[in-house]
Amino acid sequence: MEDKPPEEKSEETSREEYFPEVTFSTFVLSLSTTAMYHFGDFPDPVTKKAEKNLTAAKQTIDMLNMIKIKTVGNLDNNEKSLLEGILYELMMRYVKEKAQ
Repeated sequence: MEDKPPEEKSEETSREEYFPEVTFSTFVLSLSTTAMYHFGDFPDPVTKKAEKNLTAAKQTIDMLNMIKIKTVGNLDNNEKSLLEGILYELMMRYVKEKAQ
């Protein structure tokens, strides 16, 4: 296997350093961001248009709820609070969006 030239290694390293450490909290926040994308809060990177997909938003909320159920008794207070807060906000947002 060939080693990459030093300039390619440093560029790859800097890209890797950009991503935060994967923790339970960053995972939950990533799913939350996905739901917000499906609510139309962010434009699609390709089309540059923000589009709503409430079915996909609901699926992401359901995944977060499944994680909440499956992790009962295994989260610290900060993780539990983060997950419950995000779930509440996303569920309320979904109800509001569905009513419109």
